[in-house]
Order: sequence, then structure tokens, then C-alpha cells
Amino acid sequence: MKKFVSLSVIPVSNQTDNMSKPTGLNHEGKATLTIATALFLCINGVLFFSPLYGWWSYPALVITLGLLCFFFYFFRDPQRVFPSEDTENVVVSPADGTVVTVEEVDEPDHFGDRRIMISVFMSVFSVHANWYPVNGTVTKVGHQDGNFHAAFKPKASTENERSLVVIETPEGTPVMMRQIAGALARRVVTYSKPGDQSRINSHMGFIKFGSRVDVYLPTGSLVCVKVGEKVCGDVSILAKLPADTSKA
Repeated sequence: MKKFVSLSVIPVSNQTDNMSKPTGLNHEGKATLTIATALFLCINGVLFFSPLYGWWSYPALVITLGLLCFFFYFFRDPQRVFPSEDTENVVVSPADGTVVTVEEVDEPDHFGDRRIMISVFMSVFSVHANWYPVNGTVTKVGHQDGNFHAAFKPKASTENERSLVVIETPEGTPVMMRQIAGALARRVVTYSKPGDQSRINSHMGFIKFGSRVDVYLPTGSLVCVKVGEKVCGDVSILAKLPADTSKA
């Protein structure tokens, strides 16, 4: 694995301060939350207002309420604004989570050459909305069926069900983002289509339950994170793209 220069651009301790406060619910959770709420009301209605009532009704209430609260928590959608107006050659984390991979790899699906891959693993407790990592124009969107290995495993990038979005920045540098399904995540939602304008601070998709996002950058990029680091979607800087587009 090639070693990369690390640069602390935004201190982790300041990342939360740069997030705007309001938090809503992502529209991708509408059906799930409706079903979960209906089941919660039905189950507890039967247990408390029927001959089935007994001491077990109270543990059931606590368990089902806990599950319902988890679903609402999972589909939270904080409104964020990147804390700087200078976005030239900046690659922002498209997701909340932990950096699990920073390495130079062969990328066969689109580029067909060596690229720096930065992978962010999202646990079931992470915000699962995905943001655009760079400003630019979407040039390609694709989807590939596959397996559902645990998203933190390296083979998830090449064997799991996944989608890809390729963006060309205003400086002419192509950046690819890949959304990867995990062992629990069985639905990857991608809003992008070719010709769309990508903008930092804008949503590009959503992945339901534990999953992973890979970002592929030119080998001349300056990496700003390290493996094991926690990152914040639409706030943390993953890398700086090379100013020389010939290295893209």
C-alpha cells in the first residue's frame, strides 16, 4: 500500500461546530417509518386492550418503542453547510463514518488505471444520507448487482451490489464515488443522472442500514485523512485534488 501525505485541514474537534443545527427526517424513510409506527400501535393496542393483556405487555411496549425510536433516529437528516466558500480542488466526505481504507488501487469499472481510493464505513448508527463530494457535472451513473458482504471488508468494493457516480469538476478532474450495499443494507438509492450539476451541500443519495462509500481520486491528490479517523459528511475534507489536470 502506497503511503500518502496527511494534512489536517479541519480539526475534528471543530467539525460539529460547523454543522447547522436543524435535523429533520430523510424522505427515504417515509414508508419504513409509516409501517414501523403502524406495527407499534397495532402490537401494543392488542396487548393492552385485549384479553392478551398481562405483565408481558410492559416489556413489549419498551422493546417496540425502542425499535421505533431507532428507526426515527436512523432516518435523521441533518441540514449541513460546508464551512468554507473555497471549494476549488476540495474533496468533501460524502458520508458520516469511519475511514477504513486509504490506498492506491486498480480501478477497472471506469478509469482502468491506478487511483487513490478512500473508503468511509457507515455503521447503523451513522447518518446514511450521502452528499456530493465535489462541485461539477455528473458524466456517468451506473449500477451493478452483487453480494452483500459486510461493508467494512475490502472485497465489498468489488463484489457487493453497488452504484457509481462519476463527476467532472470545473477544473476538468474526474472523481468517482461508489455507494456499496452491506450485509444489512439491501437498498442503495442514487439520485444522480448524467448531465446533473453536482454541488457540495447537496444530497446525491441514501443507503439503508450499515454500508460504505468509496471515493476514487487521481494519484496526484493530497490525502487529508487516515485510516481509523472519524469523518463528518459534507464537513470533513478527504483530500485536495491536483491543480495539474494532466495528473487526473
